[in-house]
Amino acid sequence: MTKPRIERVMVVGHGVMGRGILLTFARAGFDCVLMTRHPAKVQDAPKGVRITDAPPEDWQPDLVVESIVEAIEPKLDLFRRLDRRYAGSAILASNTSSLPLQRFTEGLSRPDRVVGLHYFQPPETMEFVELTEVAETAGDVVESLREALARAGKQVLHLKKPVVGFLVNRLQHALAHEAYYLIEQGLVDAATIDLVMKRLLAPRMCVTGIMEQKDWSGLDTHALSQRALLPHLHHGAEPSAMVQKLHAEGHLGVKSGRGFYDWRDRDIPALRRANAEKLGRVLALLREFDAAEAG
Repeated sequence: MTKPRIERVMVVGHGVMGRGILLTFARAGFDCVLMTRHPAKVQDAPKGVRITDAPPEDWQPDLVVESIVEAIEPKLDLFRRLDRRYAGSAILASNTSSLPLQRFTEGLSRPDRVVGLHYFQPPETMEFVELTEVAETAGDVVESLREALARAGKQVLHLKKPVVGFLVNRLQHALAHEAYYLIEQGLVDAATIDLVMKRLLAPRMCVTGIMEQKDWSGLDTHALSQRALLPHLHHGAEPSAMVQKLHAEGHLGVKSGRGFYDWRDRDIPALRRANAEKLGRVLALLREFDAAEAG
């Protein structure tokens, strides 16, 4: 059976993630609709994008990507509304990063058309998307999404079943969990952790990743190191007390002015632009490496 081609995409939600997701499809030439509770507040929609506050009656999407508030009930309610409106014909995708994806099928007529599509910030720049199947997801849905996301300039990280945190957040949180513990024990400060990540681990991982790097260093050495080191890592299941205290005191990072660092009296828009420019240069260099390796 020929897989359906995705041409019409509706993005629900116009926060930071929703805006970026919409842009990726619009600039790739998809017929796009933005659904948001406050259409009049949207000033930066890409050219040609239709803006609405309800599922259109005269236009039917092939794909809906929701990026609304990260709470289960509003998302489930939205999926049920969309399922009723489009008679199960549209692929329904959630950009959730942490909620139990299998629950998104509850009460739907076509659970085989439900997936997770988890983008990374900023979505219009980062090249990867986590595509996660639920138990019922049909094979042609996965293939259609692979093709559409490739047209939108994205590379798929395919997870064949839901797991809390998916792939990238699980890896990030495992690393952060140990980093917070080392800071709490007074061994290092946040700046030292970031220095190691930016200048030591990140460049090396850009070249070999983690699995390949272990092959290069030797699995005999790695196996012995595991035996010696793993019992001493922080295996606690509780969230970091340091992080929870910062949250409770309203120190939320850049948005509040303080977090691990003091952001007061800093030019935040200029720093955002500089970070985006540096990220773009790094990604461009990595693409050059990939092209040279392939050629």
